[in-house]
Amino acid sequence: MQLSLAVPVLVVGAALSGVFAVWQRTTDTPAEARRAMIDEQLRTRGISDPRVLAAMGAVPRERFVPEHLVSRAYDDGPLPIGAGQTISQPYIVAYMAEALAIAPHHKVLEIGTGSGYHAAVLGQLAREVYTIEIVPVLASSATALLKQLGYTNIHVREGDGYAGLPEHAPFDRILVTAAPDQIPQPLIDQLAAGGRLVIPVGQQGVTQWMTILEKTTKGVTQRQTIPVQFVPFTRRP
Repeated sequence: MQLSLAVPVLVVGAALSGVFAVWQRTTDTPAEARRAMIDEQLRTRGISDPRVLAAMGAVPRERFVPEHLVSRAYDDGPLPIGAGQTISQPYIVAYMAEALAIAPHHKVLEIGTGSGYHAAVLGQLAREVYTIEIVPVLASSATALLKQLGYTNIHVREGDGYAGLPEHAPFDRILVTAAPDQIPQPLIDQLAAGGRLVIPVGQQGVTQWMTILEKTTKGVTQRQTIPVQFVPFTRRP
């Protein structure tokens, strides 16, 4: 499945002005840019979970973008990472992480690794993270970078994420970073009782909705939250 990111259809705050906030002040260090990102892009839009804010502040986003875009790493918007893919807008990464409500003991499955940035944030929050990427070059580069940054609890797998990872199921939390028309049944099946799945759902060209699915011993419930626009959830032939 094609991993790339979300450009929200509806984004609160600065993005609505039509001008993205850009980290280009020569006096800013990456650490200063991360603090500004948290204060100006996340807190102002309602991200309040202290663990999520700490995770966003701990991950060096500039390491997950191409070298020529390092000065724009903390833009309030997505950036290309090669192979036709993008790294998600910081707000969307934080929003999805907060919606998952990850506890330190949780095991998480991510569908769509991309550059590995979202997985790194998840790795700050969860005991163990499995992440699947369909684009071989991205799976390889993310594996190398996450290892270099010392993430021993993140396991990258190359492949089609539709089927999930049954050999490592059940998962306490599942995150999907591309939009299917419907939630894949294998992912619902691999969600533990009491688990939560966060996924954008909808066709391309129309409004998609961030969807939170919760699973109990009595069945599943779904609710839509914000309108978004993600790349399509693709599969291998």
